[in-house]
Amino acid sequence: ALTVRFITRRFIGDYDPTLEMIYRHVAVIDGEMVHFEILDTAGQEEDSLQIEEKIKWGDGFAVVYSVTDRCSFDEVMRLCFLINHLHASPKRGGGGATEQPPVVIVGNKKDLQFDRMVSTQDGENLSKALKIPFYEIS
Repeated sequence: ALTVRFITRRFIGDYDPTLEMIYRHVAVIDGEMVHFEILDTAGQEEDSLQIEEKIKWGDGFAVVYSVTDRCSFDEVMRLCFLINHLHASPKRGGGGATEQPPVVIVGNKKDLQFDRMVSTQDGENLSKALKIPFYEIS
């Protein structure tokens, strides 16, 4: 839903959240045309090799969890460390310097207060510990 909302500027509640999709989108950011290719993994990876290949594919990451699902929050730290580890090797053709990709942590379903299992404070604390920006959205 987050990806579809970003691309269409509309909330579409009728979709299959278990389908992996690649979305292509063009947006103007800071006056420049940016071509996005967004892989929405839907969190359905069966093994660590699948996850690693998808992380190697990406240039930037939104690690999204549901505030109504503690298990999804518990995966955030592992995924952030995996992103950091897999992108820590020097870039090909570069001068040996490593550059970490942009990463943000996103707590989704902020509007479902009665079903909340992860506090805003939990998200903020993890964000501070990992030194990664944090947002809660609905």
